[in-house]
Amino acid sequence: MELAFYQLTSAGDREINQDFMANVVNDDYALFVVADGLGGHHAGEKASRFFCQGLLKSADTYSKQMTQNPVGVLSAWIASAINEMARLFAFDPSANNAHTTCAVLYLDEQQALTAHCGDSRVYRMNPQHILWRTQDHSLPQQLLNEGKITEQEMALHPGQNQLTRSITISNTHEVEIGWYPAMQKGETFILCSDGFWEYVKPAELLQLAEPASGKDELAKLARLAVFRAHGKSDNVTAQWVRRR
Repeated sequence: MELAFYQLTSAGDREINQDFMANVVNDDYALFVVADGLGGHHAGEKASRFFCQGLLKSADTYSKQMTQNPVGVLSAWIASAINEMARLFAFDPSANNAHTTCAVLYLDEQQALTAHCGDSRVYRMNPQHILWRTQDHSLPQQLLNEGKITEQEMALHPGQNQLTRSITISNTHEVEIGWYPAMQKGETFILCSDGFWEYVKPAELLQLAEPASGKDELAKLARLAVFRAHGKSDNVTAQWVRRR
């Protein structure tokens, strides 16, 4: 499976970048992850980084098991990452206030899987359509599902930061896992934190699925997201993945 991929992260208008991203790409599989940390005194910064490090640490073990019960294996992989996150926090008192969202994408020749928690997202697109996105675990997503607000109103809703799930060292919230057919040639996946998608319109996002798009277009949309926040931009992180 031949992939092209780019990634970027920016603190936006914040003093600290609490987002973190990571990937593993080899001949057998690819793993991408974006995590958005929450918590004061660098707690969120540590949570997102430790979670991603946990995924990478156990990648060799769990990737070899993905042919059998892939959803169950990915769930165990996520649990292992959270355990490693807890180990890395050790006796750090900031762990009590540390949360992170996640958006995870696993690809091989047979399948595509996502794992997400909170409001970091995975989008799947072809040049014509946004095929789907993961559904946020948040108050605005609930209101959207109930038909009380529109997709465009989600980003500016006063409850945008009210998450219904997040990852902590106690692992009390379930990470949602999805299984899908394998990535097709010409398709594009976007993984991103809410600082990216909040200020990017669906039609603009679809530009990233055009055959000639890539690193420059991803960077332009990231800068646009920061600009539209008018000095109040959150951290902005995105990964772009396409099968050639």
